[in-house]
Amino acid sequence: MSNAAQAYARTSATTASPREIEAQALLKAARQLQEVQANWTGPGKEMEQALLFNRRLWSIFMSAAEGNDNPQPLEIRQNIANIAVFVMKQTVEMQMNPDPAKLKSLIDINCNLAAGLSGRA
Repeated sequence: MSNAAQAYARTSATTASPREIEAQALLKAARQLQEVQANWTGPGKEMEQALLFNRRLWSIFMSAAEGNDNPQPLEIRQNIANIAVFVMKQTVEMQMNPDPAKLKSLIDINCNLAAGLSGRA
């Protein structure tokens, strides 16, 4: 990475809103899952890494939604927790019975939520 690119990455990381950072993380996870789906050759390291990244991301969202210091209304927090539970179940299902078609719901959830966070929905 060039020095200019590194400087931009540092600046954008410090100036991006929390919503935009969350949207970028969701899109990164969606891209990883899309790569696995598009280049499917069966379960492997890429699938496990993409699922792990997505699961960790959703674990963070779930923890934040359950936190007492979360300023969001209870209904929104419950919706986030419900989506996170669904993502975890889909992830386990994908690990137990790998099928690239099962990645579509995870990809769609991440892309739709990222669009909403970015104000593009």
